[in-house]
Amino acid sequence: MTEAFGSYQYEVYFNALRGVVPDLPMTYSELAARAESVLPPSLWSYVAGGAGDEYTQRANVRAFERWGLIPRMLVGATERDLSVELFGMTLPSPLFMAPVGVLGLCSQDGHGDLATARAAARTGVPMVASTLSVDPMEAVAAEFGQTPGFFQLYTPTDRELAASLVERAEKAGFKAIVVTLDTWIPGWRPRDLSTGNFPQLRGHCLANYTSDPVFRAGLERTPEEDMQAATLRWAQLFGNPLTWNDLPWLRSLTRLPLILKGICHPDDARRAKDGGVDAIYCSNHGGRQANGGLAALDVLAGVVEAADGLPVLFDSGVRSGVDIVKAIALGATAVGVGRPYTYGLALGGTEGVVHVLRWLLAEADLTMAVDGYPSLADLTPGTLRRAA
Repeated sequence: MTEAFGSYQYEVYFNALRGVVPDLPMTYSELAARAESVLPPSLWSYVAGGAGDEYTQRANVRAFERWGLIPRMLVGATERDLSVELFGMTLPSPLFMAPVGVLGLCSQDGHGDLATARAAARTGVPMVASTLSVDPMEAVAAEFGQTPGFFQLYTPTDRELAASLVERAEKAGFKAIVVTLDTWIPGWRPRDLSTGNFPQLRGHCLANYTSDPVFRAGLERTPEEDMQAATLRWAQLFGNPLTWNDLPWLRSLTRLPLILKGICHPDDARRAKDGGVDAIYCSNHGGRQANGGLAALDVLAGVVEAADGLPVLFDSGVRSGVDIVKAIALGATAVGVGRPYTYGLALGGTEGVVHVLRWLLAEADLTMAVDGYPSLADLTPGTLRRAA
């Protein structure tokens, strides 16, 4: 059996007996409210905002409310096993940290990628490190300890640069490559547009580029000498509108597990599997890229069926431990969280991220205990019912 994540509540209660009460929120709504109070308005809007009027972002969250878990009694679920097998690795839980492109800016010290990697090391929750980071991927990977980390690739138009980024990720010790498909062009984001805020165009979170030998070779002067020129080159190279014809090339870049992020249609899942990927990542970017679409949770079951045995990672709208349980019941192999841990980072650095991850896992574990589901294998679509 894996560790009893639910014991976090007893740690909180017993600390309170000696006068130590939590200084970090225990609910998502309070977490978000307090994060808004400490983040600069433009950065808060970038993290909290979505595309258009944010209908899809809200739909992602509401979709979980339409499902209810049916309790089973007299099961004696005194121990719960939340462990999962993924790419030959045994992970203590299905939870992972989804990539966040401005993570580095969200901590008080301006090195949020490193702080989050340290939280991964402390909790065993894998981090999917974004291409867009304040610190180079090698420095981020060095903080993972024994916890595996995955590298998320925004595929540049320069194939030599793409190959260099992937090769560096392999050498740094990342255990999989996650290719994001839906962000070759920014979505329509009114919150960011109203403040004219595009952090990367201001030279932020570009360390993986400015530290890359291929990228640097394309500059007349080093980024240290001319960051404006480096930023312009980044803008010219960033967005690659990949097609299915590019999949064999992507597959050839690495022997690591290859994961395609942004798959929401069963036909795309089938085609990805036929193309030799190792996992599907069902996500609509948390409603950040395109508005007016279905909630990611509403397409998850169809993607799982089409994946036909391939692992399916999932994110978009996860705000609680109960959400993790519901996504697993609908077929997800692993469940990613984004905004909640980012807000924890803003409030408390590594400690804030650790708190949010432990709280999410405690709630998931205790939900399974109370409702009589001893293992993730017991969570199936039949354990859920559509709520009125």
